[in-house]
Amino acid sequence: MAIQVYGFWRSIASFRVRVALKLKGLPFEEIPVDILSGQQFKPGYEDVNAERVVPTFIHDGYSLFQSLAIIEYIEDLQPEPPLLPHDPKERAYARSLALTTVADGHPLITPRVRNHLAKTFAADAHAVESWSGHWTTEGLATYERLFARRPPAPFALGEAPGLADICIAGHAIAAHFLKLELTAFPALARLAERCFALPAFATSHPFEQPGYKAHALR
Repeated sequence: MAIQVYGFWRSIASFRVRVALKLKGLPFEEIPVDILSGQQFKPGYEDVNAERVVPTFIHDGYSLFQSLAIIEYIEDLQPEPPLLPHDPKERAYARSLALTTVADGHPLITPRVRNHLAKTFAADAHAVESWSGHWTTEGLATYERLFARRPPAPFALGEAPGLADICIAGHAIAAHFLKLELTAFPALARLAERCFALPAFATSHPFEQPGYKAHALR
């Protein structure tokens, strides 16, 4: 089984796919695409991913994009350990938690949105950071309200991490990038801490990727 992932060290969507593959114990090769320098717009990568984003997942020649679709494909490919519950209601709840960041929060703070704010509306760096901080905080607050109704035990849907935890941990990374404190969101902070105590999460963190280490040396 040959798996390749076109990703980027700082990409939270790439982080999600890394964690899913590692939780499943599936080996993969990650091919870096520097989305900050615009490498995704080069013809070579456009041939790989028509949307010109990361990650792109390739399994035995079959290409797939969008992190949530990739993770569900991985779930079908390797059912154990499960990342989604078997109960339909629980599966829907897990997807709802995941989409809180994947559909509502993260798309508003990606580099292409931040660049568009700067170029089209002349938003300076402070305004762009304020925009990103606002939408990331909205997501944090949503999770905290949800956890008040249904506390993690110890993960979002029970004893083992799954799709929801992967996405929530990614949202915590976004907060860290933006230097947002999690003090006001203790339930989320505890869940993120439990996630990053696991090797699959810890080794998938952006700061643990070769690209970050090369970036830090510049």
